[in-house]
Amino acid sequence: MNAGLEARAAMPTMRLLGRRALSLGAANAFDYAFQFLLPVVLVRCLDTVAFGQYRLLWLAVGTVMAVVTMAMPGSLYYFLPRSEGATKRLYINQALLFLAACGLIAGWALSQWNPWLPEKMRDLAQHKAIVPLFVLLWLVASLLDLLPTVEERVMWQAKATIGLAALRAVALSLAAILTRELEPVLLVLLAFVAFKVAVLLGYVARYHGLRGPILRWRTFSDQLRYAAPNGAAGALYGLRFQADQWVAATLFSVGTFASFSIATILGPLVQLCRQSVFHAFLPSLSRLQATGDIPGMVQLNSRANVMIGALVFPLLAFAFVFAEEMVTIIYTAAYVDAAPVMRVSIVGFAALVFDLTSIMLVLRQGPFMMRVGLVVLILSIALSWLSAHAFGLAGAAAGSVTAIYVDYIAVLRRIASRTGIPVRRLHDWRTLGLLMLFAALAAAFAWIVVGRYFAASGPLVRLIGGGVLLAAVYASIASMLGMSRGWLAAASDPERGL
Repeated sequence: MNAGLEARAAMPTMRLLGRRALSLGAANAFDYAFQFLLPVVLVRCLDTVAFGQYRLLWLAVGTVMAVVTMAMPGSLYYFLPRSEGATKRLYINQALLFLAACGLIAGWALSQWNPWLPEKMRDLAQHKAIVPLFVLLWLVASLLDLLPTVEERVMWQAKATIGLAALRAVALSLAAILTRELEPVLLVLLAFVAFKVAVLLGYVARYHGLRGPILRWRTFSDQLRYAAPNGAAGALYGLRFQADQWVAATLFSVGTFASFSIATILGPLVQLCRQSVFHAFLPSLSRLQATGDIPGMVQLNSRANVMIGALVFPLLAFAFVFAEEMVTIIYTAAYVDAAPVMRVSIVGFAALVFDLTSIMLVLRQGPFMMRVGLVVLILSIALSWLSAHAFGLAGAAAGSVTAIYVDYIAVLRRIASRTGIPVRRLHDWRTLGLLMLFAALAAAFAWIVVGRYFAASGPLVRLIGGGVLLAAVYASIASMLGMSRGWLAAASDPERGL
């Protein structure tokens, strides 16, 4: 039996991978739902300035996560499936140590002791040690978001994700309702992340033990060499999506920035759909690459994208046509300026379904991703800045949307040249294109019907009516053309195309 066949024999079947992806998807959907509902409470308990500061904190934390972690947690997807016993524990300990060191640096950067802290962050710095300590613990705790999945303990990960999401949402909501002030909310957030760190340490203690080896320079150097290019590329990728928010925070008031930031709420939805699938598939992709089965790896990635597109495209189409109703219901009419920004962002989010990041990671294309990321980041900032001046708040989102497509074209060409697989075979373009078309037609139909028959109704009635119509039309079109049978076959047949 050759190495490729051995890898396939050791690899979970598509049916099992599909179940894992669905489990993670369900857990992440709960997490997203809690994150989605939490601002519903906060916008009604905090004034626009306090809510803007809360959103600014998360923008800063997201930037820190993108810049300083250097993809060290993500490197475990590469090393752990290839390791056993003490070596696994070593890689995990090195990741924890690295995150703690990064957390200390990041905590200082967002504290009152940083003389270069941006002016709009200084109001957050007035909370003294709360923000830097939270940032330190948050970076360490972030390892819990993927470590069980890397080790293919998907149900453990799902339970932890749901439990922690519920605890966070309930605790912060109660703090906001009872005090209507930002500082108590931040204190509760600090207590939550301390508990999350305790859960992480408990997991490591149970499955690996809290003992050495802690650090070996040669192994750490290899882990860092793998992670650093991907980390730099990931940092540039993350900054590209955050650059427009920093532009909005710089050019507009804190309250207006709050409107801009909530317009990006669909980004986490797309990301959770992608992560749920690819976190389940990535260990198998890594094993296929290790044995040289590049066509099998590309085929597996292609099927994952179809699974994502079947769900994400109709959701994005629904949000595009009913953006005002969504913002009004969730965040109140005070933040309705977010609707045009949301529509611009959706144009970019649609391209994220055609994901090739996992293939770039297992092909160790970090240096190339870093170079492309630097170019598109500069392009994104320049376009967002100029468009914000020319078109206002919605224009600030133009840079990141343009950058998504420039980056994607470069990645397509790179993978085709490195693998010898033509661009036309890197995706199931026909199926993905049909999914996008079906979603657009269903959304257009729902929008026309709601506009004609429910124009005088409230936003909730229009939103519910539009959602029911869109879902019915989308499912009907797919069923009539036999698409749904194709999706089920792709998810259940472990041999087809491999």
